[in-house]
Amino acid sequence: MALTITNISKTYPNGVKALKNLSLSIGNSMFGLVGPNGAGKSSLMRTVATLQDPDSGSITLDGIDVLRQKDDIRRILGYLPQEFGVYPKISALDMLHHLAVMKGMSSAAERKETVDALLQQTNLWDVRKKALATFSGGMKQRFGIAQALLGNPRLIIVDEPTAGLDPAERNRFLNLLSSLGSDRTVILSTHIVDDVRQLCPRMAIIAAGELLLEGAPNQALAALNGKIWSKVVATDDELRSIETQLHVISTHLVGGKHEVRVYSDTSPGNGFNADESDLEDVYFLNLSQQSKSQTGAKVLPN
Repeated sequence: MALTITNISKTYPNGVKALKNLSLSIGNSMFGLVGPNGAGKSSLMRTVATLQDPDSGSITLDGIDVLRQKDDIRRILGYLPQEFGVYPKISALDMLHHLAVMKGMSSAAERKETVDALLQQTNLWDVRKKALATFSGGMKQRFGIAQALLGNPRLIIVDEPTAGLDPAERNRFLNLLSSLGSDRTVILSTHIVDDVRQLCPRMAIIAAGELLLEGAPNQALAALNGKIWSKVVATDDELRSIETQLHVISTHLVGGKHEVRVYSDTSPGNGFNADESDLEDVYFLNLSQQSKSQTGAKVLPN
């Protein structure tokens, strides 16, 4: 299966340019779409999910024109938006049966088999008769995946699924997502870089509606080997001085002090030590370069 997004642009009535001539090719696996809030991730996902039309461009899925054959796409699509509404007083069991009917499952026996299996798969069986209003954030997200899987979709889109989850719920949810990407296309849209590192063999970084980088996380990391340097600074004045002299890609507070991470082909000296690169370095480096120059996206080899 291949999802091909070609030169998609979208400007909203208020003048916000959410997508700018963006192109991507996504294969049959888990694909990570990373970017800051407001990058255009949700706009792209809503467009792929046939919830809005772009101003220009095209999208195809295995030869199906996503923008023209919307009903065909909706039959093979599972979608978990960033925020989704449910009837709070209805149980998870009843709600899934209701949604299954809406997806065209007319056979009661088929619905029961499908719904029961999904409740087991998402670890919601023991709470299946409880009202959705009583669910924790992680339970609601797992229910969201259960409804997205109704009809055995070939394309699944999940938009910011771990935002707001505690660490235990986040790990449970990531384990569930990882089990889905082996035989279908799953797009994980998130601003949490670590989610992509754990799950996705390929990824893209977008910001301000533009594609900054596309490729395998491991290759993106390899490109930074020997070029990341770090140092803990004690004062804000020292931090500002470093920011004027070096290519600072990120700062983190460590014990009340700033840990500065710098991108440089050679040692900056002055107490900086070589550090192992991580996917956050890839992310912040591309964002910083995008803010300085509009040179187009980097596409890493397969």
